[in-house]
Amino acid sequence: MSSSAKPLVLVDGSSYLYRAYHALPPLTTSKGQPTGAVRGVISMLRSLIKQYPESVITVVFDAKGKTFRDEIFADYKAQRPPMPDDMRPQVQPIHDIIKAMGLPLLVIEGVEADDVIGTLAIQAAEKDLPVVISTGDKDMAQLVTPIVTLVNTMSHSVYDREGVIEKFGIPPELIIDFLALMGDKVDNIPGVPGVGEKTALGLLQGLGSLDDIYNNLEAVRELGFRGAKKMPEKLAEHEEQARLSYLLATIKTDVSLPIHASDLTHEPLDEQALLSLFTEYEFKSWVNELDPNTQQSTPPAKENAPQKAAPVGDYTIVLDEKTFDEWIDVLKNSELFAFDTETTSLNYMEAEVVGVSFAIEAGKAAYVPCGHDYIDAPEQLSRELVLGKLKPLLEDENQKKVGQHLKYDRNVLLNYGITLNGIAFDTMLESYVVNSVASRHDMDSLASFYLDKQTIHFTDIAGKGAKQLTFNQIALEQAGPYAAEDADITLQLHQTLSPLLEKEPSLNAVYKTIENPLIPILSDIERQGALIDAKQLGQQSLEIGERLQALEKDAFDIAGEPFNLSSPKQLGAILFEKLEHPIIKKTPKGAPSTAEEVLQELALDYPLPKVLMEYRGLSKLKSTYTDKLPKMINPGTGRVHTSYHQAVAATGRLSSTDPNLQNIPIKTAEGRRIRKAFVAPAGYKLVAADYSQIELRIMAHLSGDSGLNDAFNQNLDVHRATAAEVFDTELDAVTSEQRRSAKAINFGLIYGMSAFGLAKQLGLGRHDAQQYIDRYFERYPGVKRYMEQTRANAAEQGFVETIFGRRLYLPEINAKNGMRRQAAERTAINAPMQGTAADIIKRAMIDVQGWLIQEQVDARIIMQVHDELVLEIKQENVDSITQTLCEIMANAADLSVPLIVEAGMGDNWDEAH
Repeated sequence: MSSSAKPLVLVDGSSYLYRAYHALPPLTTSKGQPTGAVRGVISMLRSLIKQYPESVITVVFDAKGKTFRDEIFADYKAQRPPMPDDMRPQVQPIHDIIKAMGLPLLVIEGVEADDVIGTLAIQAAEKDLPVVISTGDKDMAQLVTPIVTLVNTMSHSVYDREGVIEKFGIPPELIIDFLALMGDKVDNIPGVPGVGEKTALGLLQGLGSLDDIYNNLEAVRELGFRGAKKMPEKLAEHEEQARLSYLLATIKTDVSLPIHASDLTHEPLDEQALLSLFTEYEFKSWVNELDPNTQQSTPPAKENAPQKAAPVGDYTIVLDEKTFDEWIDVLKNSELFAFDTETTSLNYMEAEVVGVSFAIEAGKAAYVPCGHDYIDAPEQLSRELVLGKLKPLLEDENQKKVGQHLKYDRNVLLNYGITLNGIAFDTMLESYVVNSVASRHDMDSLASFYLDKQTIHFTDIAGKGAKQLTFNQIALEQAGPYAAEDADITLQLHQTLSPLLEKEPSLNAVYKTIENPLIPILSDIERQGALIDAKQLGQQSLEIGERLQALEKDAFDIAGEPFNLSSPKQLGAILFEKLEHPIIKKTPKGAPSTAEEVLQELALDYPLPKVLMEYRGLSKLKSTYTDKLPKMINPGTGRVHTSYHQAVAATGRLSSTDPNLQNIPIKTAEGRRIRKAFVAPAGYKLVAADYSQIELRIMAHLSGDSGLNDAFNQNLDVHRATAAEVFDTELDAVTSEQRRSAKAINFGLIYGMSAFGLAKQLGLGRHDAQQYIDRYFERYPGVKRYMEQTRANAAEQGFVETIFGRRLYLPEINAKNGMRRQAAERTAINAPMQGTAADIIKRAMIDVQGWLIQEQVDARIIMQVHDELVLEIKQENVDSITQTLCEIMANAADLSVPLIVEAGMGDNWDEAH
């Protein structure tokens, strides 16, 4: 075999299809045609073509209908769900595009794609032609030989013989035996009951093939794995099943095909057909590659790959001061430059700058290392010199910068006394505002999604797991291109995303007046941090630990035996086998569920689930907060510093991590006690200012319902007012039970609650709950009109908007699957309210911070949680500052009803709330 022979590449198209469908967001065209799987499959094929430019790439798909395996085993693949409704119409477009690309496409009736690929691989190997099989299917490992290898396009893994042994623990020739013993749940291959992966490996590594095992069953008892002593009987009992499984798992390599592997060849690319298909399915970047003069006017939400990016090119690693000075001059004279830092840690309070990169035009970027410290690291400019010379440029408000997640860079630079100003654009936030659900908003995902580019991933140069290098340990040969590419790709993303925003004035306004101005404010809040009482939390941890021990003993007493409370398997055996509690729900694998909602329901009637609910709640509090928070105190500041995320929640809400401040429970005594540990420093008070019933007020504004508007404008208790309407009684005569029911209706309806859900929450019959809802809509017809109109508008345009113009796209609003469509409809109703509430609190933060800075007020925001701002305020000024604070927050939006802000004060967060 010639070492220079180009391999035949065989693509498992069916594997590509399912992986692309589940990996990418559910994209649709402006006409509602789903295209996510199409884009994913074709992107992977394009990547493969670049990887094997001179190879014949053949794509093989499963044909419809039954195969020979169905004839020998009726239940083969019986458990596989049918193809999703929005995947089916994407198959033909994929086939059409592949043909237009000139690639051989094979769909052979009566056999699976695996068998076609297996046959072609053997045919090629017989002609000494190397073969590469591109798939994510582990079954294909049985085909690996010295001349046949597997590649996984998504993970970039390559499996030759040694690779198979390393991954599976056995060589390729034992893969069929492996599958025969342990079975395959995906394909419903039965295997031998009770033989899992470890047992199968023990058998094969100990004795060899299936035949070897059955020829020497007694030797199985001597193998070291658990259960080996009883395994011979089990194997003997199920030999017929094992042999059948072997047959089902074996890929056929002698299928009758209309073409031989050696005759496969590419056809000329049909540009006109491709242009037509890419235009029809609104793949703009691919259209522009074929015809740069072609422009499409479809909305960015539906396609999201607007322009062809410049090729990666001129990257410089700057090691001398003269070159660095030249770059600084270039940056000073540029209207806008992309900027990025490379650091030692994701923790912005601890991170040290290792280098900086910048780009001024697509394809041209530089990396300035200043902190690489591995052995034989080249001479670099000092960190002090680099940051010292950059400081005036970085702090210049008029020098415009663009970056990806610049809040992090701003926080890190503050460790060196540099305040990053002139943040004109952030590509993470530009993407988030363009379409919050189309893609993840990290740079690698955005580059793939918008630019059709595969970037160098951090793990490519740093490794993974415990042995992963920090950036200062990475050689410049790898670090330089990675860092320079970050700046270059960021600039290209901005050049792609900015026009999309400018074409949509409302979205551009959301970006320019809400998201971008919030960057430095969140940065200041994060670095300010919150003061916590570690001693108090430590005491609480001890007490929770004692309570957990007592609850564990109670659980053992009720169960009549000890068991692992954290083990779903052991818990299931106790609850449903020993105690015979009713099975309410099952897991996808068919086991009785022990999920929280199941335990909640069982806890109404049985003591053990009630004990378990309390145990789980306290255990989570202890591990997440009382144990963890003291360890998160920064030694330099004595405070805890969270990270706020602007581009995670689809509706615009902020989220926080490390620690998560949004999920500290407030309805339990232990949760409130954690809030007591957030304390004010000496001479200050904590003030918590919270919007009252903000989403209901937004509902009143959006719906224009006169009844709701009157209730809020007259400053009535809206839940009491609703109860009076729904229960047809005088306001003064409303009982607490009626008010509770009305509150459930008010909040339930804005979250899309059904009669069934309301009945469950209130402990009513479904008929009674439906009557409540019907009566509510009779009294508040504007709300019903708003909901119906919102559903209709969402179905027509594919998105809903907040008052300020933020959009939430709803890819499944027209899904054929009823449950998915209804979920999208519920989101359509709630998102404008939740999103508007998020916009309002963000606008309030901008206004409040502006006032604090302008007036030099001795107060600072330390937390934002849902609809609440928490501030530290100088004690002697707390009343006047709180009054102004509430006024600013109340004026953050102009609604048809007043925004009411309630504020509390105390020495800790619980007292202030």
